[in-house]
Amino acid sequence: MGATRDVTDTIVGFARTLRAAGVGADPERVHAMLAALDHLDVLDPADVYWAGRLTLCSDPDDLPRYDRCFAAYFSGRTARPGRRPPPPVVVRRATAESGAAAGDAGDPADAALAVASDVEVLRHRDVARLGPAERAEINRLIALLDASSARRRSRRFAPAPAGRLDPARTVREVLRRSGEISLLRHRAHRTRRRRVVLLVDVSGSMSPYADALLRFAHAAARSGGRTVEVFSVGTRLTRLTRELRHRDPDTAMAAVSAAIPDWSGGTRLGAELKEFLDRFGQRGMARGAVVVIASDGWERGDATLLGEQMRRLARLAHRVVWANPHKARPGYEPLTAGMAAALPHVDDFTSGHSLGALQELARLVGTSSRQDRGGAHA
Repeated sequence: MGATRDVTDTIVGFARTLRAAGVGADPERVHAMLAALDHLDVLDPADVYWAGRLTLCSDPDDLPRYDRCFAAYFSGRTARPGRRPPPPVVVRRATAESGAAAGDAGDPADAALAVASDVEVLRHRDVARLGPAERAEINRLIALLDASSARRRSRRFAPAPAGRLDPARTVREVLRRSGEISLLRHRAHRTRRRRVVLLVDVSGSMSPYADALLRFAHAAARSGGRTVEVFSVGTRLTRLTRELRHRDPDTAMAAVSAAIPDWSGGTRLGAELKEFLDRFGQRGMARGAVVVIASDGWERGDATLLGEQMRRLARLAHRVVWANPHKARPGYEPLTAGMAAALPHVDDFTSGHSLGALQELARLVGTSSRQDRGGAHA
Protein backbone atom coordinates (compact mmCIF):
# COMPACT_ATOMS: atom_id res chain seq x y z
CA MET A 1 0.00 0.00 0.00
CA GLY A 2 2.83 2.42 0.87
CA ALA A 3 4.67 1.72 -2.39
CA THR A 4 1.48 2.37 -4.40
CA ARG A 5 1.00 5.68 -2.62
CA ASP A 6 4.63 6.63 -3.32
CA VAL A 7 4.11 5.97 -7.04
CA THR A 8 0.87 7.97 -7.09
CA ASP A 9 2.42 10.94 -5.30
CA THR A 10 5.42 10.86 -7.63
CA ILE A 11 3.33 10.79 -10.82
CA VAL A 12 1.00 13.51 -9.52
CA GLY A 13 4.03 15.72 -8.80
CA PHE A 14 5.44 14.94 -12.25
CA ALA A 15 2.15 15.95 -13.88
CA ARG A 16 2.22 19.21 -11.95
CA THR A 17 5.70 19.91 -13.35
CA LEU A 18 4.45 19.17 -16.88
CA ARG A 19 1.52 21.57 -16.50
CA ALA A 20 3.88 24.31 -15.33
CA ALA A 21 5.92 23.72 -18.51
CA GLY A 22 2.84 23.97 -20.74
CA VAL A 23 1.91 20.29 -21.21
CA GLY A 24 -1.78 19.48 -20.64
CA ALA A 25 -1.37 16.42 -18.36
CA ASP A 26 -4.94 16.69 -17.05
CA PRO A 27 -6.27 14.41 -14.28
CA GLU A 28 -7.75 11.94 -16.80
CA ARG A 29 -4.32 11.50 -18.42
CA VAL A 30 -2.68 11.12 -15.00
CA HIS A 31 -5.16 8.34 -14.21
CA ALA A 32 -4.32 6.68 -17.56
CA MET A 33 -0.60 6.76 -16.79
CA LEU A 34 -1.16 5.21 -13.35
CA ALA A 35 -3.30 2.50 -14.96
CA ALA A 36 -0.52 1.81 -17.47
CA LEU A 37 2.09 1.55 -14.70
CA ASP A 38 -0.01 -1.15 -13.03
CA HIS A 39 1.10 -3.41 -15.90
CA LEU A 40 4.72 -2.19 -16.07
CA ASP A 41 7.85 -2.09 -13.92
CA VAL A 42 7.89 1.30 -12.15
CA LEU A 43 11.62 0.87 -11.48
CA ASP A 44 12.40 0.57 -15.19
CA PRO A 45 13.20 4.04 -16.63
CA ALA A 46 12.07 3.08 -20.13
CA ASP A 47 8.70 1.77 -18.88
CA VAL A 48 7.99 4.93 -16.89
CA TYR A 49 9.18 7.20 -19.71
CA TRP A 50 6.98 5.63 -22.38
CA ALA A 51 3.97 5.22 -20.09
CA GLY A 52 4.04 8.96 -19.46
CA ARG A 53 4.83 9.99 -23.01
CA LEU A 54 1.96 7.94 -24.46
CA THR A 55 -0.62 9.07 -21.89
CA LEU A 56 0.32 12.59 -20.75
CA CYS A 57 1.25 14.18 -24.11
CA SER A 58 -1.50 15.27 -26.49
CA ASP A 59 0.39 17.34 -29.08
CA PRO A 60 3.71 17.06 -30.95
CA ASP A 61 4.82 20.30 -29.27
CA ASP A 62 4.50 18.53 -25.91
CA LEU A 63 7.28 16.02 -26.67
CA PRO A 64 10.39 18.22 -26.17
CA ARG A 65 8.79 19.73 -23.04
CA TYR A 66 8.04 16.25 -21.76
CA ASP A 67 11.66 15.17 -22.29
CA ARG A 68 13.01 18.21 -20.41
CA CYS A 69 10.57 17.75 -17.53
CA PHE A 70 11.23 14.01 -17.28
CA ALA A 71 14.97 14.59 -17.00
CA ALA A 72 14.64 17.45 -14.52
CA TYR A 73 12.02 15.80 -12.30
CA PHE A 74 13.49 12.33 -11.98
CA SER A 75 17.20 13.11 -11.91
CA GLY A 76 17.58 16.87 -11.38
CA ARG A 77 19.28 17.27 -14.77
CA THR A 78 18.15 19.46 -17.65
CA ALA A 79 17.74 17.61 -20.95
CA ARG A 80 18.65 19.20 -24.24
CA PRO A 81 15.60 19.64 -26.50
CA GLY A 82 15.02 16.66 -28.72
CA ARG A 83 17.44 14.35 -26.89
CA ARG A 84 16.89 11.21 -24.83
CA PRO A 85 17.47 8.65 -23.27
CA PRO A 86 15.51 9.22 -20.10
CA PRO A 87 17.49 9.22 -16.86
CA PRO A 88 17.11 6.62 -14.13
CA VAL A 89 13.89 6.85 -12.16
CA VAL A 90 14.07 7.67 -8.49
CA VAL A 91 10.65 7.27 -6.87
CA ARG A 92 10.02 10.03 -4.37
CA ARG A 93 7.19 11.90 -2.68
CA ALA A 94 5.97 15.21 -4.04
CA THR A 95 7.73 18.15 -2.37
CA ALA A 96 4.61 20.17 -1.63
CA GLU A 97 2.84 19.52 1.62
CA SER A 98 -0.30 18.78 -0.35
CA GLY A 99 1.39 15.69 -1.81
CA ALA A 100 0.71 13.65 1.32
CA ALA A 101 -2.85 14.88 1.56
CA ALA A 102 -3.39 14.09 -2.11
CA GLY A 103 -2.15 10.55 -1.57
CA ASP A 104 -4.57 10.05 1.33
CA ALA A 105 -7.46 10.95 -0.97
CA GLY A 106 -6.95 7.70 -2.86
CA ASP A 107 -8.32 8.98 -6.19
CA PRO A 108 -5.46 9.99 -8.53
CA ALA A 109 -7.72 12.44 -10.37
CA ASP A 110 -8.67 14.22 -7.14
CA ALA A 111 -5.03 14.22 -6.07
CA ALA A 112 -3.98 15.79 -9.36
CA LEU A 113 -6.60 18.50 -9.05
CA ALA A 114 -5.52 19.31 -5.49
CA VAL A 115 -1.85 19.54 -6.43
CA ALA A 116 -2.67 21.59 -9.55
CA SER A 117 -4.51 24.07 -7.35
CA ASP A 118 -1.54 24.30 -4.97
CA VAL A 119 1.00 24.85 -7.73
CA GLU A 120 -1.18 27.58 -9.24
CA VAL A 121 -1.15 29.37 -5.88
CA LEU A 122 2.62 28.89 -5.61
CA ARG A 123 3.02 30.21 -9.16
CA HIS A 124 1.81 33.64 -8.06
CA ARG A 125 3.62 33.80 -4.70
CA ASP A 126 6.25 36.52 -4.30
CA VAL A 127 9.64 34.75 -4.26
CA ALA A 128 10.77 37.02 -1.42
CA ARG A 129 8.15 35.38 0.84
CA LEU A 130 8.79 31.71 0.09
CA GLY A 131 9.85 29.09 2.60
CA PRO A 132 12.79 26.73 1.90
CA ALA A 133 10.65 23.91 0.44
CA GLU A 134 8.62 26.31 -1.71
CA ARG A 135 11.77 28.04 -2.92
CA ALA A 136 13.31 24.70 -3.92
CA GLU A 137 10.17 23.87 -5.92
CA ILE A 138 10.16 27.28 -7.62
CA ASN A 139 13.86 26.96 -8.46
CA ARG A 140 13.16 23.60 -10.11
CA LEU A 141 10.34 25.09 -12.18
CA ILE A 142 12.41 28.13 -13.18
CA ALA A 143 15.04 25.74 -14.58
CA LEU A 144 12.38 24.38 -16.96
CA LEU A 145 11.52 27.77 -18.48
CA ASP A 146 12.17 28.31 -22.17
CA ALA A 147 13.41 31.91 -22.46
CA SER A 148 14.80 31.68 -25.98
CA SER A 149 14.30 34.62 -28.31
CA ALA A 150 12.38 34.75 -31.57
CA ARG A 151 14.17 34.13 -34.83
CA ARG A 152 15.09 37.00 -37.13
CA ARG A 153 16.00 37.14 -40.77
CA SER A 154 19.73 37.02 -41.54
CA ARG A 155 21.41 38.85 -44.41
CA ARG A 156 22.80 35.57 -45.67
CA PHE A 157 20.95 33.30 -48.08
CA ALA A 158 20.46 29.55 -48.18
CA PRO A 159 18.98 27.21 -50.82
CA ALA A 160 15.20 27.02 -50.56
CA PRO A 161 12.32 25.37 -52.45
CA ALA A 162 10.81 28.81 -53.11
CA GLY A 163 11.79 32.45 -52.84
CA ARG A 164 14.20 34.53 -54.87
CA LEU A 165 15.70 33.09 -58.03
CA ASP A 166 19.26 31.89 -57.42
CA PRO A 167 21.04 32.78 -60.70
CA ALA A 168 24.37 31.08 -59.90
CA ARG A 169 22.86 27.74 -58.93
CA THR A 170 20.38 27.90 -61.80
CA VAL A 171 23.16 28.48 -64.35
CA ARG A 172 25.20 25.62 -62.90
CA GLU A 173 22.15 23.39 -63.17
CA VAL A 174 21.68 24.41 -66.81
CA LEU A 175 25.34 23.67 -67.61
CA ARG A 176 25.08 20.33 -65.87
CA ARG A 177 22.16 19.46 -68.15
CA SER A 178 23.95 20.54 -71.34
CA GLY A 179 22.05 23.80 -71.73
CA GLU A 180 18.57 22.44 -71.02
CA ILE A 181 16.55 24.69 -68.70
CA SER A 182 14.54 22.20 -66.72
CA LEU A 183 14.75 23.46 -63.15
CA LEU A 184 15.00 26.88 -61.55
CA ARG A 185 16.89 27.13 -58.27
CA HIS A 186 15.75 29.45 -55.48
CA ARG A 187 17.19 30.93 -52.33
CA ALA A 188 15.81 32.60 -49.20
CA HIS A 189 17.21 34.48 -46.24
CA ARG A 190 18.47 32.34 -43.40
CA THR A 191 17.05 32.86 -39.94
CA ARG A 192 18.89 33.04 -36.65
CA ARG A 193 17.91 33.62 -33.04
CA ARG A 194 17.98 37.23 -31.91
CA ARG A 195 20.60 37.99 -29.28
CA VAL A 196 19.37 38.37 -25.67
CA VAL A 197 21.29 40.42 -23.09
CA LEU A 198 20.29 40.32 -19.42
CA LEU A 199 21.51 42.89 -16.87
CA VAL A 200 20.60 41.71 -13.36
CA ASP A 201 20.76 44.11 -10.40
CA VAL A 202 22.44 42.42 -7.40
CA SER A 203 22.37 45.42 -5.06
CA GLY A 204 21.07 45.27 -1.50
CA SER A 205 17.54 46.40 -2.36
CA MET A 206 17.28 43.56 -4.93
CA SER A 207 18.73 40.80 -2.73
CA PRO A 208 15.34 39.04 -2.13
CA TYR A 209 14.92 38.61 -5.91
CA ALA A 210 18.46 38.38 -7.30
CA ASP A 211 18.73 34.59 -6.93
CA ALA A 212 15.47 33.90 -8.80
CA LEU A 213 16.36 36.40 -11.54
CA LEU A 214 19.82 34.89 -11.99
CA ARG A 215 18.25 31.44 -12.19
CA PHE A 216 15.98 32.85 -14.88
CA ALA A 217 19.12 34.09 -16.66
CA HIS A 218 20.53 30.55 -16.41
CA ALA A 219 17.36 29.14 -17.99
CA ALA A 220 17.68 31.74 -20.76
CA ALA A 221 21.33 30.81 -21.34
CA ARG A 222 20.41 27.12 -21.44
CA SER A 223 17.57 27.56 -23.93
CA GLY A 224 19.19 30.33 -26.00
CA GLY A 225 22.74 28.99 -26.15
CA ARG A 226 25.41 31.28 -27.60
CA THR A 227 22.90 34.03 -28.37
CA VAL A 228 22.51 34.93 -24.65
CA GLU A 229 24.79 37.22 -22.63
CA VAL A 230 24.35 37.88 -18.89
CA PHE A 231 25.82 40.62 -16.67
CA SER A 232 25.33 41.60 -13.05
CA VAL A 233 25.10 45.29 -12.18
CA GLY A 234 25.53 47.04 -8.85
CA THR A 235 28.64 48.99 -8.06
CA ARG A 236 30.48 47.01 -10.77
CA LEU A 237 29.62 45.45 -14.10
CA THR A 238 30.41 41.71 -14.11
CA ARG A 239 30.03 39.40 -17.09
CA LEU A 240 28.47 36.08 -16.01
CA THR A 241 27.92 34.35 -19.34
CA ARG A 242 30.68 31.77 -18.85
CA GLU A 243 29.56 30.87 -15.32
CA LEU A 244 25.99 30.34 -16.51
CA ARG A 245 27.07 27.87 -19.21
CA HIS A 246 26.99 25.10 -16.58
CA ARG A 247 24.00 22.88 -17.29
CA ASP A 248 23.21 22.25 -13.62
CA PRO A 249 21.46 25.30 -12.07
CA ASP A 250 23.01 24.90 -8.62
CA THR A 251 26.53 24.53 -10.06
CA ALA A 252 25.95 27.62 -12.18
CA MET A 253 24.69 29.61 -9.20
CA ALA A 254 27.70 28.62 -7.12
CA ALA A 255 30.00 29.84 -9.92
CA VAL A 256 28.02 33.09 -10.20
CA SER A 257 28.22 33.67 -6.44
CA ALA A 258 32.00 33.36 -6.58
CA ALA A 259 32.25 35.66 -9.62
CA ILE A 260 30.16 38.61 -8.37
CA PRO A 261 32.28 40.94 -6.17
CA ASP A 262 29.52 43.40 -5.24
CA TRP A 263 26.64 41.36 -3.83
CA SER A 264 24.17 43.47 -1.81
CA GLY A 265 26.04 46.71 -2.40
CA GLY A 266 24.82 49.96 -3.90
CA THR A 267 23.44 50.69 -7.36
CA ARG A 268 25.02 52.81 -10.07
CA LEU A 269 22.82 51.83 -12.99
CA GLY A 270 23.71 54.80 -15.18
CA ALA A 271 27.45 54.28 -14.84
CA GLU A 272 27.18 50.50 -15.27
CA LEU A 273 24.98 50.84 -18.34
CA LYS A 274 27.46 53.33 -19.81
CA GLU A 275 30.31 50.88 -19.19
CA PHE A 276 28.33 48.09 -20.85
CA LEU A 277 27.60 50.19 -23.93
CA ASP A 278 31.17 51.50 -24.16
CA ARG A 279 32.81 48.08 -23.78
CA PHE A 280 30.33 45.70 -25.36
CA GLY A 281 27.87 47.85 -27.30
CA GLN A 282 30.59 48.77 -29.78
CA ARG A 283 31.11 45.06 -30.48
CA GLY A 284 27.51 44.79 -31.55
CA MET A 285 26.33 42.91 -28.46
CA ALA A 286 23.38 45.24 -27.93
CA ARG A 287 22.67 46.05 -31.57
CA GLY A 288 19.42 44.40 -32.63
CA ALA A 289 19.19 42.48 -29.32
CA VAL A 290 16.44 42.03 -26.77
CA VAL A 291 17.90 43.67 -23.65
CA VAL A 292 16.38 42.76 -20.27
CA ILE A 293 17.17 44.95 -17.25
CA ALA A 294 16.09 43.41 -13.93
CA SER A 295 16.22 46.14 -11.29
CA ASP A 296 14.06 48.12 -8.88
CA GLY A 297 15.48 51.37 -10.28
CA TRP A 298 16.97 52.65 -7.01
CA GLU A 299 19.73 54.71 -8.61
CA ARG A 300 22.35 56.11 -6.21
CA GLY A 301 24.17 57.87 -9.02
CA ASP A 302 23.01 60.52 -11.44
CA ALA A 303 19.52 59.71 -12.77
CA THR A 304 20.17 62.02 -15.72
CA LEU A 305 23.09 59.80 -16.77
CA LEU A 306 20.81 56.76 -16.56
CA GLY A 307 18.26 58.47 -18.81
CA GLU A 308 20.95 59.35 -21.35
CA GLN A 309 22.32 55.79 -21.43
CA MET A 310 18.82 54.30 -21.70
CA ARG A 311 18.19 56.54 -24.71
CA ARG A 312 21.46 55.34 -26.20
CA LEU A 313 20.54 51.70 -25.50
CA ALA A 314 17.09 52.14 -27.04
CA ARG A 315 18.63 53.29 -30.31
CA LEU A 316 20.78 50.14 -30.50
CA ALA A 317 18.47 47.42 -29.17
CA HIS A 318 15.57 45.75 -30.91
CA ARG A 319 13.54 45.86 -27.67
CA VAL A 320 14.21 46.91 -24.09
CA VAL A 321 12.40 45.03 -21.32
CA TRP A 322 12.55 46.23 -17.70
CA ALA A 323 11.59 43.83 -14.88
CA ASN A 324 10.98 45.55 -11.52
CA PRO A 325 9.78 43.18 -8.74
CA HIS A 326 8.18 46.10 -6.85
CA LYS A 327 5.78 46.72 -9.75
CA ALA A 328 3.59 43.89 -8.42
CA ARG A 329 2.91 45.68 -5.13
CA PRO A 330 -0.53 47.29 -4.79
CA GLY A 331 -0.45 51.00 -5.53
CA TYR A 332 3.05 50.92 -6.97
CA GLU A 333 4.05 53.93 -9.06
CA PRO A 334 7.45 54.41 -10.74
CA LEU A 335 8.33 57.53 -8.75
CA THR A 336 12.02 56.90 -8.05
CA ALA A 337 14.36 59.08 -10.07
CA GLY A 338 15.95 56.08 -11.75
CA MET A 339 12.69 54.54 -12.93
CA ALA A 340 11.29 57.89 -14.03
CA ALA A 341 14.40 58.48 -16.15
CA ALA A 342 14.44 54.98 -17.66
CA LEU A 343 10.78 54.30 -18.47
CA PRO A 344 10.43 56.57 -21.53
CA HIS A 345 12.98 54.33 -23.25
CA VAL A 346 11.45 50.97 -22.23
CA ASP A 347 9.31 48.83 -24.56
CA ASP A 348 7.91 46.46 -21.91
CA PHE A 349 7.64 47.05 -18.16
CA THR A 350 6.95 43.91 -16.11
CA SER A 351 7.48 42.66 -12.55
CA GLY A 352 9.51 39.42 -12.39
CA HIS A 353 8.59 38.85 -8.73
CA SER A 354 7.09 35.35 -9.03
CA LEU A 355 7.18 32.22 -11.17
CA GLY A 356 4.18 33.47 -13.13
CA ALA A 357 5.88 36.83 -13.68
CA LEU A 358 9.06 35.09 -14.85
CA GLN A 359 6.99 33.03 -17.28
CA GLU A 360 5.60 36.31 -18.63
CA LEU A 361 9.15 37.67 -18.87
CA ALA A 362 10.15 34.60 -20.89
CA ARG A 363 7.21 35.25 -23.21
CA LEU A 364 8.31 38.85 -23.70
CA VAL A 365 11.84 37.73 -24.53
CA GLY A 366 10.42 35.41 -27.19
CA THR A 367 8.12 38.05 -28.69
CA SER A 368 9.35 39.31 -32.05
CA SER A 369 7.28 42.49 -32.38
CA ARG A 370 8.45 45.76 -30.88
CA GLN A 371 6.03 47.68 -28.66
CA ASP A 372 5.62 51.44 -28.67
CA ARG A 373 7.68 52.98 -25.91
CA GLY A 374 6.16 54.81 -23.00
CA GLY A 375 6.63 52.61 -19.94
CA ALA A 376 3.00 51.58 -19.61
CA HIS A 377 3.33 47.99 -20.78
CA ALA A 378 2.62 45.17 -18.38
